[in-house]
Amino acid sequence: MSFQKRVETLLDGANINRNLERSALIQASVDNGEAVVSECGALATWTKPESTGRSPKDTLIVKRASSEATIDWTAANNIPVDEETFDMLIEDALATLSADDKVYASDRVIGADSSYALPVTTIANKALNVLFCDNMFRPAPGDLDKSIFADKPFTLLACPDNKLDAKRYEGRLRNDPRIGGTSTMVIAVDFDRRIGVVYGSQYCGSCKKMLFTVMNYMLPAAGILPIHCSANEGPEGDIALLLGLSGTGKTTLSAVAERGLLGDDEHGWNDNGVANFENGCYAKLIDLNPDKEPEIYKAVFNKKNYLEHGSIVENALMWPDGKFDLFDDRLTPNSRGSYQLSDLTNIKVSSTGDHPTTILFLTADANGVLPPVSKLTKEQAMLWFIMGYTSKLAGTETGVTEPVSAFSRFFGAPFMPRNPNEYADLLGKKLDEHDTQVYLVNTGWSGGPYGVGSRMDIMLTRAMVAAAIDGTLKDVDYKQDEIFKVHVPQTCPGVDDPSVLTPINTWENKDDYRARALKLAGDFAAQWDKAYAHGNIAPAIAAECPGK
Repeated sequence: MSFQKRVETLLDGANINRNLERSALIQASVDNGEAVVSECGALATWTKPESTGRSPKDTLIVKRASSEATIDWTAANNIPVDEETFDMLIEDALATLSADDKVYASDRVIGADSSYALPVTTIANKALNVLFCDNMFRPAPGDLDKSIFADKPFTLLACPDNKLDAKRYEGRLRNDPRIGGTSTMVIAVDFDRRIGVVYGSQYCGSCKKMLFTVMNYMLPAAGILPIHCSANEGPEGDIALLLGLSGTGKTTLSAVAERGLLGDDEHGWNDNGVANFENGCYAKLIDLNPDKEPEIYKAVFNKKNYLEHGSIVENALMWPDGKFDLFDDRLTPNSRGSYQLSDLTNIKVSSTGDHPTTILFLTADANGVLPPVSKLTKEQAMLWFIMGYTSKLAGTETGVTEPVSAFSRFFGAPFMPRNPNEYADLLGKKLDEHDTQVYLVNTGWSGGPYGVGSRMDIMLTRAMVAAAIDGTLKDVDYKQDEIFKVHVPQTCPGVDDPSVLTPINTWENKDDYRARALKLAGDFAAQWDKAYAHGNIAPAIAAECPGK
């Protein structure tokens, strides 16, 4: 029997609760002991230590002859699994779900633009995971039949609390030193048959990021650029995209009162314009300050009856009185809040918009050598898009004693499975077609590296972001940086002291600045040679790499 028939049989079972009302999913999550009701009404849940974040080494892609040439298997995040092992995983997930007393299912879509909305059926033995998908995935539009994926639905099977039989998968899955044997967790996807399995990972983000990866694989073949970004719209309908890795301020800088939010994480750019993939947000909560980030705070912690709330607070410390301490990271620095876009005060309900006029690449440069804002040419934009640079900070990982350069292609390497030239070429094509201006914004350090200099003031960054988005930064005088090749503004509306725009001015020791800047440029060159020198990347893009 094919897996499609097995899924249909499963969905017809007496244990299935399909497309329950939101309040019923919330109540089931509480009744089943999957979450508790906090003082504000949000649901609080905690995972096992191995599930406080994604598990990249257990995230696998089925390697098939029909599609293997479309995937960049040289990328560290694209880990292959053979067809037979994946079929075993499907069998185990279906068997587990068939045997459980209570199973939950929902039918949603990924994508606010109905011309390419992807139908997704999520089947899980936890109500909380289906509630999470209700937060994050979108209701099906009335014209779903117009979607290019209308007859290509995706199925997600989730068994978060169960563990794989290590003996059954010995020699098939990786050896996990944490448990001293074969891994008992997997997040695996088959692009060809459009089915995914989450087994043993309680992290809610495993479901969300799998579907992001699926869209990132499927869309380029249709000429649609998937982007790991936030997007917002101004009063005149102008669209801005903000790209950045965790800790760069993507969610914070996009959630502003004067601009309607399309979404904070995942979008597609096609001939119609930009559209959010999601129905909600999944924001980091550690050190969340209600004064600096009021929109996010209110969305997660607004006080409602719990049956009307539905926000999920994952792995944050909560006291016996039901109140959270967001500044305590003893459980994990990756505590998260899942909430619907409708919980924000200023959103664009359709989650769609025109073609972007401005794109911002955010980086948290802990070296303190990148300008706080700079303008990029098309080739530079493609280069920085490919590189996806930010910094790891000292103390964040064992053995990291000073800032380490981190490169994540397209600001989302784990979720971009195709060959890199496909994404870069699509960006370049769309920049040409729509005359979109791209800026690099450093939300990291100034005046010295981490530990010596200071973090960019958020209000200063907001002023530069506002000037970039409203167009007033486009026509000021610029000077090209001799090391990083980007174009540095000599003045910026809203910035009283223009000297801070040129990073060497903020360093006490200019020789130290040059040495640190040259070191970072060398990191860029080394990464390019390692990952892209032999790829199908245009020479004009390679020429814009610092250190080359």
